[in-house]
Amino acid sequence: MKFLGINAIFHDPAAALVVDGEIVAAAEEERFSRRKHGKRSVPFSAWELPERAAAWCLEQAGLRPEDLDAVAYSYDPDLVRRGQPGLDRNWEDLRTTYARRAPAFLAAALPGLDCSQVRYVPHHVAHAASAGLAAPYRDSAVLVCDGRGEAVSHLAGHYRDGELTVLATQKLPHSLGLMYEEVTEHLGFLRSSDEYQVMALASHGEPRHLAELRELIRTTSDGGFHIGPVDWGGYAKALGKGEPWTDEHADLAASVQARLEEVLLELARWLHERTGDRCLTMAGGVALNCVANTRLLAEGPFEELWVQPAAGDAGTALGGALHLAQAFGEPAAPMPGAALGRDWNEEELAAWLETARVPYERPADLAAAVAAELAADRIVAWFQGRSEYGPRALGRRSLLAHPGRAANTERLNEVKGRERLRPIAPMVLAERAHEIFERGPIPSPYMLFVHDVRPAWRDRIPAVVHVDGTARIQTVDRADDPLLARMLREFEARTGLPVVVNTSLNTAGRPMADDPRDALECFASAPVDLLALGPYLIRRKEAFAP
Repeated sequence: MKFLGINAIFHDPAAALVVDGEIVAAAEEERFSRRKHGKRSVPFSAWELPERAAAWCLEQAGLRPEDLDAVAYSYDPDLVRRGQPGLDRNWEDLRTTYARRAPAFLAAALPGLDCSQVRYVPHHVAHAASAGLAAPYRDSAVLVCDGRGEAVSHLAGHYRDGELTVLATQKLPHSLGLMYEEVTEHLGFLRSSDEYQVMALASHGEPRHLAELRELIRTTSDGGFHIGPVDWGGYAKALGKGEPWTDEHADLAASVQARLEEVLLELARWLHERTGDRCLTMAGGVALNCVANTRLLAEGPFEELWVQPAAGDAGTALGGALHLAQAFGEPAAPMPGAALGRDWNEEELAAWLETARVPYERPADLAAAVAAELAADRIVAWFQGRSEYGPRALGRRSLLAHPGRAANTERLNEVKGRERLRPIAPMVLAERAHEIFERGPIPSPYMLFVHDVRPAWRDRIPAVVHVDGTARIQTVDRADDPLLARMLREFEARTGLPVVVNTSLNTAGRPMADDPRDALECFASAPVDLLALGPYLIRRKEAFAP
């Protein structure tokens, strides 16, 4: 059977396809439209659909819209109550109207689709399915936290043989995600987009306001939480975009981050007491907080923690499709990895390069050639295989650099034109990770946890060590990605370091590069030394020779 999942209602519109129990494809609309996050999270954008992502998913499987058995839309307008606290009083009716008309919109966007094939899947159920049904466990507890769905902001439950039992939800307006968004905006960042900036800023401060926040942000005995009115201006003055932060802003970020971690721990303990599960799976935007994830695994009651790589709203497209597959009696296999997007064969890539009229070469050993350039402290754009689903660059669409040069942190942030506050991450051979990193799960293939860098290594790989001595690592398994693993081995042979800097292949305000044109445009517009496009190399000094 064939199930298409659609996320469209808030932000990060996406599509995903499950066929005969296999996850075939998943992609975010931003990779096609080149609009960061696809659209803004406002009610009057709710009509916009991931048309190109959906069409590509079908094309990937050689399907037409009429071939689908059902389409999941990850929002159920029947769950919305007019005048409900936490909703936009002026515009919420418009969002609900667009959701009710989604079947007709989808039929127009995908000619041949029958409107009756569209099924509404509650937003948090879709999030839960993206974790509990995609994880490598048949049974698990599941925890979802985000800004909001139809009427709630949180779901706790468990999966048994693919069936979800909901044990707790939290009604709006109480929301950990919206609370974190408010702080993001107060600190001068873009809400529903730059929450990771707050997490990074937190490591520069002290949680001086934690005691007060414990009074304002409390868990409840029924598995939920209560968030009282918080006067953020009483802790630090609001910042405008680009204004410099001070210690008081860092202390506010540290206090909010610490309280978020504590609340998640309390929710996890409540859930474990009722399920006794070994494994916890997580989704929702809050699950992208890798610092909180690490503490939850280290101090929480669960032995294992699996987080959906596309934990934000994009992941509800996959979750919706998985939920329908289960409901129709055809449960899908676990997620094979995050590489679920577009790719191109060698002939197609060569055609792109010929069209661009840039000189290129095909080295006999691409991994060795790239490793040699990195060892010489050059920046490499790495474009290989199927693109990643979710917000992390995982060695498919990456910018790579030498980790032993402390200046490369600022250098890469300048290349990308982004804030200097943001750390850059290491990728490391899975079999070597224990030597270099501790206090975090290994393997860690999706960059969803932080690890302490062992003291002996901090001066050896300074570019990837954050101010608090941690790093958000990606482990690379040679069985899963042999080319990337071989490049890391070649780099180690030249430098003694089995680690390479990895950040996303894009510039500030732009989505990650997805197709060859994106990669070439990024290469041409930023001071990157080398582009590894499939088996081909393009060198800046030759491509832009006078």
